[in-house]
Amino acid sequence: MHKASSLSELGFDAGGASSGFFRPVADGCPATPTSSAVPHRRLTKISVIGAGNVGMAIAQTILTQNLADEIALVDALPDKLRGEALDLQHAAAFLPRVRIASGTDAAVTKNSDLVIVTAGARQIPGETRLNLLQRNVALYRKIVPPVAEHSPDALLLVVSNPVDVLTYVAWKLSGFPASRVIGSGTNLDSSRFRFLVAEHLDVNAQDVQAYMVGEHGDSSVAIWSSISVGGMPAFKSLRDSHRSFDEAALEGIRRAVVGGAYEVIGLKGYTSWAIGYSVASLAASLLRDQRRVHPVSVLASGFHGISDGHEVFLSLPARLGRGGILGVAEMDLTEAEAAQLRRSAKTLWENCQLLDL
Repeated sequence: MHKASSLSELGFDAGGASSGFFRPVADGCPATPTSSAVPHRRLTKISVIGAGNVGMAIAQTILTQNLADEIALVDALPDKLRGEALDLQHAAAFLPRVRIASGTDAAVTKNSDLVIVTAGARQIPGETRLNLLQRNVALYRKIVPPVAEHSPDALLLVVSNPVDVLTYVAWKLSGFPASRVIGSGTNLDSSRFRFLVAEHLDVNAQDVQAYMVGEHGDSSVAIWSSISVGGMPAFKSLRDSHRSFDEAALEGIRRAVVGGAYEVIGLKGYTSWAIGYSVASLAASLLRDQRRVHPVSVLASGFHGISDGHEVFLSLPARLGRGGILGVAEMDLTEAEAAQLRRSAKTLWENCQLLDL
């Protein structure tokens, strides 16, 4: 049986309900019929497509960090969706005032400032990577065009995996400029990288700068040459003071970063909290125009020897603001790092060509 979630659904007239409790102050100016309805600032709306573990962790983190005035949740499972929305609404007394809307139709996302897509098909045992990609493309054909139609000025942030290829798909299907289509990319991978270095040196991870770039996946590239601690280059010092930092050890650390998600999935069945905080940090940089640099999936054509003709998305350090991607940092890579990045780009581009978009 459908349960009511508001007093209006229980039969109470909501129209003008607050007038019995609150009276406007006299401001010395002639009253106008619309004066009380004029907002003092533009409200911010974020939509999350997909109410699974990742989508709800993102929504919850955005909610607690007060990044939006309205959060819209969209999912194909109406009962689960309503339950998730109610669960958040029932915490209203402990949280900033945020309107939470939900629906199975993209219309609920109308006029969003940021649309975060976490929905994606799960791999079936024995299924080929290509078949999984094709199923995800079919799903994105249902999601992205309606979202773009309802919010033509929005920023589009893709979280679903494989994130680089699906960011390319979202770009093609939305018709948005590349600067407004962003993949979460290696933002979380880089956090894992920074965590490992910080733990080793016994410093705060926020004082460590270290990037994973390229594919969010097996071919991602650890940029050892860029590591700094407290603004000071750290890689040479690490190698000089620890003979164990040979090429094999560095590759082992890279693999540990890449495998971090698999370890968490093996232990608890899924990842959620870290990606929630990672995406919330991207949302803050974008919507608050913070101009912070994040390694995210961007259109990488022409960077570091990647062919101009290859419309491939992969992670590079990018400056984020209210307009989306405001610029991509020109990293000073070693030749080995640049070669690894180009190989990563080649793998991704081959996958994109199979999709016939």
